[in-house]
Amino acid sequence: MNWRIPKSMAALALCAAMWAQCAHASVVITGTRVIFPGENREVTVRLLNDGDTPALVQTWIDTGNEKQPPEQIVVPFALTPSIFRLDQGNGQSLRLLYTGEPLPEDRESLFWLNVLEVPPKASSSDGANRIQLAFRTRIKLMFRPAGLPDKATPATQLRWEIVRQPDDKDLAVKVTNPSAYVVNFGSIELVADGHKYALQPGFVRPRESVTLSAHGVKTAPVRATVDYSVIDDWGVIRPQKTISISDKPSD
Repeated sequence: MNWRIPKSMAALALCAAMWAQCAHASVVITGTRVIFPGENREVTVRLLNDGDTPALVQTWIDTGNEKQPPEQIVVPFALTPSIFRLDQGNGQSLRLLYTGEPLPEDRESLFWLNVLEVPPKASSSDGANRIQLAFRTRIKLMFRPAGLPDKATPATQLRWEIVRQPDDKDLAVKVTNPSAYVVNFGSIELVADGHKYALQPGFVRPRESVTLSAHGVKTAPVRATVDYSVIDDWGVIRPQKTISISDKPSD
């Protein structure tokens, strides 16, 4: 069956996405990403409340739209517990179960794990002017089917080119991922005719492409290279070999 998130706390979850950068999370996830091996029935994710107060926690999985209300999301996973209290200094294990709905067998599928922390209501002794915010943590969840090819080389298989974007005065860099794995970037820097341009890092899904705006690059460079790093399964940033890319932009 597909798993739907209950309506409780849904509006608060969306508000937390807006305020996350202003708050400090006490409930932390032990890890920067979750890898779900296809041959497993379930995986465990560990949470820890390292703050000094208890917290109410809600967890759910989304498919990529962080603004979508949790109760509208349908994913092929069950996540338990979905709502619970986590006392200060304590931990909690989340059980993530694959419910068996078909997913591609020749590539990874990408989802996101969300953890929403709601602090306890301030007591009257805390003062009337105290502001409390919910905090939402969101990390990648990659479902990895059994039998995929060796993962040693996905980052080196990437194809880079300079392209023009419609209605954009600046050029852009297009990166294509022909591998079966999600490639997560730590940094990307375009060096065009001796000038450096930091591009917005992100990720590229298997067998797909993403286009990154190169703000300030308005004419085709005579010489262009890309310096980049990728983030591995353990959250380690690994620099890659400098890549020369096409000096003639394509449409």
